[in-house]
Amino acid sequence: MSVSEPPSATGGAQPAPVAQAAAPAAGPAAEIAAGYAFDGPALDLGALLWDGACHPDAPIRVPLPVLNRHGLVAGATGTGKTKTLQLIAEQLSGHGVPVFLADIKGDVSGISAPGEDGGRVGQRAAEVGQEWRATGFPCEFYGLGGLGPGIPVRATVTSFGPVLLSKVLQLNRTQEQSLGLIFHYADAKGLELVDLKDLRAVVAFLVSDTGKAELKGIGGLSTVTAGVILRAITAFEQQGAGGFFGEPEFDTSEFLRTAADGRGTVSVLELPAVQDKPQLFSTFLMWMLADLFHDLPEVGDPEKPKLVFFFDEAHLLFKGASKAFLESITQTVRLIRSKGVGVFLVTQTPKDVPADVLAQLGNRVQHALRAFTPDDAKALKATVRTFPKSPYDLEEVLTGLGTGEAVVTVLSEKGAPTPVAATRLRAPESLMGPVDAAALDAAVKASPLYGRYAEAVDRESAYEKLTAEQKAAEAAALEAAAAQEAEKAAEEAEKNGARAPREKEEPSLAEQVVGSGIFKSLARSIGTQLGREISRSVFGTARRRR
Repeated sequence: MSVSEPPSATGGAQPAPVAQAAAPAAGPAAEIAAGYAFDGPALDLGALLWDGACHPDAPIRVPLPVLNRHGLVAGATGTGKTKTLQLIAEQLSGHGVPVFLADIKGDVSGISAPGEDGGRVGQRAAEVGQEWRATGFPCEFYGLGGLGPGIPVRATVTSFGPVLLSKVLQLNRTQEQSLGLIFHYADAKGLELVDLKDLRAVVAFLVSDTGKAELKGIGGLSTVTAGVILRAITAFEQQGAGGFFGEPEFDTSEFLRTAADGRGTVSVLELPAVQDKPQLFSTFLMWMLADLFHDLPEVGDPEKPKLVFFFDEAHLLFKGASKAFLESITQTVRLIRSKGVGVFLVTQTPKDVPADVLAQLGNRVQHALRAFTPDDAKALKATVRTFPKSPYDLEEVLTGLGTGEAVVTVLSEKGAPTPVAATRLRAPESLMGPVDAAALDAAVKASPLYGRYAEAVDRESAYEKLTAEQKAAEAAALEAAAAQEAEKAAEEAEKNGARAPREKEEPSLAEQVVGSGIFKSLARSIGTQLGREISRSVFGTARRRR
């Protein structure tokens, strides 16, 4: 079986006519088409491809209620994955479902503007039986820590937690455990870790002469491990990542909003400015998902998802991940389904995703794969084995798909996998490219969220508390030293008969401070709400009240 070639670019000779046919009346193609004839609301992905012909009367669809069962969009670079995301996001928004999209390359912002009716768009619409209309969709634009365009998204170090932070800092298992111990100590002592300077201050204190004893009863912190963590934090800050941590912390429930006309808001996280820091943005995406997981109630299987979250460049999340981190991802993806959130992982090949995570994904859009090298050929064979049994020669189909074509299998309304279908995908109705930079900036500043999150706030936290205590201790030590010198002078004078014996004076305030130690003043806060240890999730992220 062969798949017809995609339409050629406009200009020059007219594209060759594309074979089309009515819906197949019998045979394997008819059985495939019947597998996508759903009764309830569904998203239209495209039209069936069979034996070199596109069948516009055999639509390939995915039921709206099963989109919280997660999915995978995979394929080689340049095969149309981003446009597939755009197509699905548009229709979700039209059904009133909020969407989150990570814009890695900066070309998804066009979803906010109507598309352009060019020759290729019109031809594609005619091929798949689509009534195409130029339409823009309600959007909010975000940026990590204020880098690049978008409303700044920040997280506190405390809420980010030790597991996710260890992934960003590229710590090994032992160092990750030590970082968890540091977080435990900070929580217990009421030392809020808002930004990276707070974390650095606590680590430095725990290996100082004054602080070494603080962790002695629970394993301690080695100077070598502390040095590794401090160097990793410093290198991280030098990359410009310090602004991602701080306040005001972003409330991820903002992603669940709908527009005044009832359409779901498409939240676009603009990441071009940090695309050279892949571990950072992939881990931040995981924090967003984990934060949503903490706060959303259980809803089972709703009629439509509360949110669909597209996790682009997903392979970067799993690269070099610890076993504990992978277990946490698997658990989050598995459990967040019952809270009405669907997660679509977007990557190049399914082998980039761990098997335990892949097993949680019910819907799949597989774009073309290349087999130029032995490793490519091996990946192709592995991908074919992950599909249900099919009348297609999938190795041939997957290497012959054109741009905007894919092999699809989803869950039916009853939760069973649909037949594998080679599909020519519909054209997005919004702009397939970035919007003008000035228009994007104007949209960001016009958002009601801009005033809430734009300006960073640096309030008193662990760094300020430890610095104040250190200064107080130093001042007290100087005062105590001066008092000791005065006492020595008095003793010398007494020996010489220059002064009569005097009663012992009460200890000065400075002596009391020195005697109490640097953290006795903090002990009083342990019984307070701030001083109690923070409840953490499977990722070690802190739970917050909305």
